[in-house]
Parts: sequence; structure tokens; C-alpha cells
Amino acid sequence: MAFESPHITASCVEATEFMDLSRKYRVTGVPKTIVNGTVEIMGAVPEDLFVRTVVDATTGAATKDD
Repeated sequence: MAFESPHITASCVEATEFMDLSRKYRVTGVPKTIVNGTVEIMGAVPEDLFVRTVVDATTGAATKDD
């Protein structure tokens, strides 16, 4: 998503090398995606659910599982 849009940025962090961030975001497993510092996506999820969750998080819409 960050590759496709200049309005999106992404960072990848090695949890075991940055323990302060791991504690801050309570990383207990990987992958873990944090959107805007509030919405968490834990584990590998289907692409459509991932994109929908990110879009909903950035527009303020509630995500509903199908």
C-alpha cells in the first residue's frame, strides 16, 4: 500500500532488536501491524481483510468481520 500511494508510509521493525517499541505496542507475536498507533492487526490475515481494516482505521469506519 505504501508503494502505491505517497500518502501512506510503512516501517518494518525487528521486535527483538527494538524492545522499547515491542513493549510500547505490546508485541507478543509476529506479524503485528499497527495502524495510526491505535488499530492492531495480529497475525497473517487475508489481503482483503487487511486492506479493509487499514482503510476503515484511516476513515474512522468500523470494521465488520464477514
